[in-house]
Amino acid sequence: MRGRLTEEQLRGSFDFTLARILAGKGFLSGSGLDRETMTALEAIARVRPNVTDELVEAARRAFAEQLDGTNAARRRAERDRVLAELEDGSKPS
Repeated sequence: MRGRLTEEQLRGSFDFTLARILAGKGFLSGSGLDRETMTALEAIARVRPNVTDELVEAARRAFAEQLDGTNAARRRAERDRVLAELEDGSKPS
C-alpha cells in the first residue's frame, strides 16, 4: 500500500516537476502535488518560455501552502460552506 509522501518526497517532487516544466517537458502523473500547486505550475507551462519570476514565486507559495496545510484548510472550508448551504436548502453559490 502506498502512503502519503513525506515532506522531503513532496519537496523533491515539486522541484522535479518545476524543472521539467521550465525545460518544456510537461507533467508526470502521481506527483503528490495538490490542485493549487498544480494550477500554479500549469500557469508556468502555459507561458513557457516567457516565464516570469512572479509565476515561479506563485508556484513556490502554492507549494508552501500545500506543505503547511493552508490549501487543504481552504478546500475544507469551501466544502463545509457548500454542505451547510445544501443542508439549509439553499442553492450553493
